[in-house]
Amino acid sequence: MKYYLISGEASGDLHGSNLMKELKKLDKEAQFRFWGGDLMQAQGGYNVSHYKERAFMGFAEVVMNLRKVTGFIRQCKADIKANRPDALILIDYPGFNLRIAEYAHESGIPVHFYISPQIWAWKEGRINKIKASVDYLYAILPFEKDFYKKHDYEVEYVGHPLLDAVKDVEAHSGFRDKWHLGKEHMIALLPGSRKQEIKVKLPIMISVMNDFPEHQFVLAAAPGIDPEYYQQFTTNPRLKVVQNDTYQLLLHSEAALVTSGTATLETALFEVPEVVCYKGSAISYAIAKRLVKVKYISLVNLIMDKEVVRELIQDDLNYFNLKKELKAILPGGLKRRPMKDAYIELKKKLGEGGASERTATLIYERTK
Repeated sequence: MKYYLISGEASGDLHGSNLMKELKKLDKEAQFRFWGGDLMQAQGGYNVSHYKERAFMGFAEVVMNLRKVTGFIRQCKADIKANRPDALILIDYPGFNLRIAEYAHESGIPVHFYISPQIWAWKEGRINKIKASVDYLYAILPFEKDFYKKHDYEVEYVGHPLLDAVKDVEAHSGFRDKWHLGKEHMIALLPGSRKQEIKVKLPIMISVMNDFPEHQFVLAAAPGIDPEYYQQFTTNPRLKVVQNDTYQLLLHSEAALVTSGTATLETALFEVPEVVCYKGSAISYAIAKRLVKVKYISLVNLIMDKEVVRELIQDDLNYFNLKKELKAILPGGLKRRPMKDAYIELKKKLGEGGASERTATLIYERTK
């Protein structure tokens, strides 16, 4: 069967690749066409557009690039029409994907939405568009099923795919030698996968480096960003860089400074104490503050419904606060043990793995 997948960022590329891997086990004749990244490409098929071409973040940034965005939407619709898949699989990325869902549904193509849009945080009115154009919705957070049920819309709770992504990862003894790292304890820096967020947050993360001389700071370079882009931030020889090796970095780190998003949950699943960092443009933040209804921005705190990890947002993300919070989560710090204990509760709350396999089975059974 012919599957058409659309993802818009590094996390979607990861989850899409694992879903493709499971679909291939079920469907030996599976053909893939997709909008994704390197991980999805490794599973085979044709990549129409790499997600790094569409890495626009924030309200203001999207508006500034509106012509490009609408151009991609037109291109996507035309490509779907020309190739007419047996199933369209949309992976997160709701601003783009809900537009495509509407078009595909009107064209009679079954629409599967994997990793349901976070309309419980904002834009709850999107539920009407989802009910009208999405045939099957697959939720990955435990509270989402009840949220959608409240709106008279049944979804499949499949569990969180990150549990599958991290479960078999083990620390490699040669990691330090591979990246020419010293013997000092490490602090991981995960500033995001888009140039806009890296440019804003990475300098603030680096600003505290000299206050922790016994640690080496190691930057996790995003797979969708050219390595040369980081050179402007890495003039200090104490700052090291690893490329496409984030999980190994987390396994070897004592603590992490992490941008908001999927990475906060990945860090928690590896039981690494973290400080969550978010800073956007003033316009985007002002709009988001008026629209977003949730108390937290990190997945860890949202799932636990309490502050497990400290979130430094906008003006709170500064040198003084970051230094204080990082000190608190390193060995001997007051927040380290409570945070690691909460991570154990988090894992129990998320339950068992198998999200990719479970979702692939449902899609295959509903398509064949």
